[in-house]
Amino acid sequence: MTEPTRLDRTETDAGAQLATITVDHPPLNLFDKGLLDSLAANVAELTAAPPRAVLLRAEGKVVSGGVDVHVFDGLSIEQGTALWEDLFGRIIHPIEALPCPVVFAAHGLTLTAAFEIALACDIILAAPKAKFGLVETVVGLTPSMGGPQRLAERAGSGRAREFVMTGDLYDAATMSDWGVVNAVHEDVDTAARALTARLADGPTRAHAATKQIIEAWRSGGVAHADSVTPQVSGELFATADLRGAVRSFLDVGPGKATYTGR
Repeated sequence: MTEPTRLDRTETDAGAQLATITVDHPPLNLFDKGLLDSLAANVAELTAAPPRAVLLRAEGKVVSGGVDVHVFDGLSIEQGTALWEDLFGRIIHPIEALPCPVVFAAHGLTLTAAFEIALACDIILAAPKAKFGLVETVVGLTPSMGGPQRLAERAGSGRAREFVMTGDLYDAATMSDWGVVNAVHEDVDTAARALTARLADGPTRAHAATKQIIEAWRSGGVAHADSVTPQVSGELFATADLRGAVRSFLDVGPGKATYTGR
């Protein structure tokens, strides 16, 4: 039986390892228990052995038609609470904690869990025809994998309320205007693969430090981020990448350094 997701590790031309998680669960890439478990296993594998960049993408006409509603049928309060705790613990928080850049490519309709997972990634790219929605109101629910708060972080709390409460679909151009989607590309798959490779070739430890500093800001504001930055950034001075890049800059000028991720 084919797994609903697959994890591939490849190398850039410069030899940097990157990983691609592909959702391939036709016809609609619905997030049922099998897909959620498969994705969680992929994320656990990346956590155990991180690459230097990650791309999340999907096959098919849509990125995802959302969650298989059978997942919610008959749950008690305790079971519903446990479901969300499990999905935060196995998917959302581990994706955010990966010590490398994570790119999400949306080529078509991206609903509910898929969009919430996208919002846990560092950079979201979209095709012009992509549409996004958190439509949980159709079953009397609110998005509960972190979507509202992460959307509010990117677009503002007023936009997040509108997006969730209306349950409407929003196109890629609107999401770009709101600052949710980083860029719109006609050939989003090619653009996302190129960006992921470019990030994989970069100073991975510095990228991880950037994520740590921004996470500190997310959880505690500018003052908290300021309090952790000296230590987080200071540790980069022990990395081979920083030492080599500084030497390269001084010897031959900017933009000539190569990085190994160490």
